[in-house]
Amino acid sequence: MTTMLDLPTAVDLFSGVGGMSLGVSRAGFQLACSVELDAIASATHKINFPAARHLQHDVAELDAKTLWPSAVKLDLMVGGPPCQGFSTMGHGRPDDPRNDLFGHFFRIVAEAKPRAFLAENVPGLLAPKNAATIEAALSRLPSKYRVLRPTVVSAEELGAPTTRKRVFFFGYDPDEVDSVTELDLFGPEAVTAPTVGEALKGMPGVRSSWQLPSQGWRKICYDGMRADLVANLSSNIPPGVGSAYAIEQLAVGGLTSGNLGTEHTAEVVERFRRTPQGRTEPISRFPRLKESGYCPTLRAGTGSDRGSFQAVRPIHHRAHRVVSPREAARLQGFPDWFQFHDTKWHAFRQIGNSVSPVVAEVIVKRIRRLMV
Repeated sequence: MTTMLDLPTAVDLFSGVGGMSLGVSRAGFQLACSVELDAIASATHKINFPAARHLQHDVAELDAKTLWPSAVKLDLMVGGPPCQGFSTMGHGRPDDPRNDLFGHFFRIVAEAKPRAFLAENVPGLLAPKNAATIEAALSRLPSKYRVLRPTVVSAEELGAPTTRKRVFFFGYDPDEVDSVTELDLFGPEAVTAPTVGEALKGMPGVRSSWQLPSQGWRKICYDGMRADLVANLSSNIPPGVGSAYAIEQLAVGGLTSGNLGTEHTAEVVERFRRTPQGRTEPISRFPRLKESGYCPTLRAGTGSDRGSFQAVRPIHHRAHRVVSPREAARLQGFPDWFQFHDTKWHAFRQIGNSVSPVVAEVIVKRIRRLMV
């Protein structure tokens, strides 16, 4: 039986609720430490990764000794620095102070000297206006590291039910990690990603009156679902990962949390009813999911420091309402035992800010095979 002591080690900077952390853990690494400044995200991460060390810390003020005090070599460093300053969906300002955090990721890589590192961000980072940011960040790395060309990955190509795109940066110490090409590391998987209909199969018919966290715990059904999808949703729980309570609720009673409804006016419901699958409702600008297609990128909205604006939520493909937090989690590739904040606002932010754990798992499994 594999124990955590037998596994290679990893740390997650800017961990959020833990999409990358889950992918890393499922790929066979021990998540030793996470770093997240947001107190609510860090607390939720701790629920899902109770065995990891949690640092609620500003990465700009973090040093390698605080992050990794062990004398044992760190195997992998991962992280997704805040992307709002680079996103084409927002203002995308090159002078956004959050952009500096991208460079701090590479500073800490240079200090901690892991065997390999993986950073992700929005494709907008590759815009010409951000070239100096990328160059300055990569220049911090020791010359021994080999760095692949930044590569954009679309999540459905790696098995997640969403077209969410992210750019990945991978580098490694060639004395300790085998050589690899961009295609080998980031190329498509042979498996066909589940469609929206497949991903949301067996979910409860959410009611608008389900507003309290206790009302969000509802029974689900896996009958008739793809075997690989059932395994991703209900099991494949790495050592030291998961809320014991949530895992038990799912295993014993078939219950999962976050099935919370949204109250719509009759006018809004009618507008949703008139919106065909795969089209956008013209007033709210909410996209309606297509049962046979994939979910568009789930957005996170803004934090309290930037107005607390709610992100656009997709309209369910059959019901005339927006999706619930648990449905959004499935569309992002999270298992049913994974926990999010009790409130819809925070839950949607946590999901929208996350790397799909399906994507992270595929890429990190490939990285692990390279480690000699």
